[in-house]
Formats: sequence, structure tokens, C-alpha cells
Amino acid sequence: MIPQEPEATNPEVKAESALEPEPDLEKILAYTKQKADEYLDSWKRAQADFINYKRRAELEKMEMGVYANTQLILTLLPVLDDFERAFNAISHKHAKTDWMDGIRLVEKKLKTILEAQGLSPIKAVGETFDPNLHEALMHTKGEDGIVVQEMQKGYKLHDKVIRPSQVAVGNGELLEAPENEDKKE
Repeated sequence: MIPQEPEATNPEVKAESALEPEPDLEKILAYTKQKADEYLDSWKRAQADFINYKRRAELEKMEMGVYANTQLILTLLPVLDDFERAFNAISHKHAKTDWMDGIRLVEKKLKTILEAQGLSPIKAVGETFDPNLHEALMHTKGEDGIVVQEMQKGYKLHDKVIRPSQVAVGNGELLEAPENEDKKE
């Protein structure tokens, strides 16, 4: 037999084995890189979730400040309704009195205060029925899909509907034309 030198003593073999990592180390390195990428992705997702949470919390806080008085305003709306009903029911004789002028000023002041808080009435009569703004109580003669009568005024607080208008919607039956126009022809 020919004696062979051990591989460790041959410098060329040492250099080659140093350049080529063992297969187990390559697998470990690949696995570690994969785990590092997964952890980085998880961290990025968590960071994005946290940023979204902060943004959402700020938005909710702002909305809470804007709509904090909603319940109070909702309890005051029947007072506005009562003022309107009272003014509609007052006789013409009493409508011109000084005390009625005083009551009108009180109503105007209340409306001004509520409008300063962001309250605005919803336009209804003559508008196309919108279920986001109007609550249909009945159908009646009139142009189809158009609000023909308002039973109770609706209101928005800023851009949010806090009470929809209660309305009667036209059913497509047209109102009879006045007889004078028919006789002219």
C-alpha cells in the first residue's frame, strides 16, 4: 500500500475546504435568513398596525369632541318643534303682539346657539326622497319619489344625521289641475 498524507497536512486541500462551507452550515444560514425576514415582516406589520391604531384613536377622539353634545341637542329638538307648532297655531290677532315678538326672539336665540354647535336643518319638501335623510311615513298624491310634505323637521349635526325628516312621499299620482286652465281651451 502506498502511504497517503492526511488531508489536513496538504495546504491545497485546506484552502478548498475553507472556501466551501459545510452543507449543514449553509442550511442553518438559509434558515436563519428566512427567520430574520419573517421577523422583519412581522415587525413592519406591527409597526403599521400601531400607526393605524394611533390614527384611528385620534380620529375617534376628534369625533367624540365634535359630537359630544349630540344627546343634549337631541333633547332640545322637541323644544324647537314646540316653538314651530306654537307659531303655526297662533291666531293672526295674537301674532302681532309684543310678547309674541319676545317668544320669537327666544326661539331665534335657541336656533342660533344650536347652529353655532353645528346643527342644520335637513331640506325636505320638493327634494328627492333620500332614505339617509328622510323617514317616509306615508305615500300621497304627488310626483313620484319627491317629498311632498314634512311632518317633522330633520336635523344634521355637522355632516351626521341625528334625526331624519319625517315625510310624505309622492306616489306618482298627479294632483288634479285647476279647472280654470282646462276651461281656457
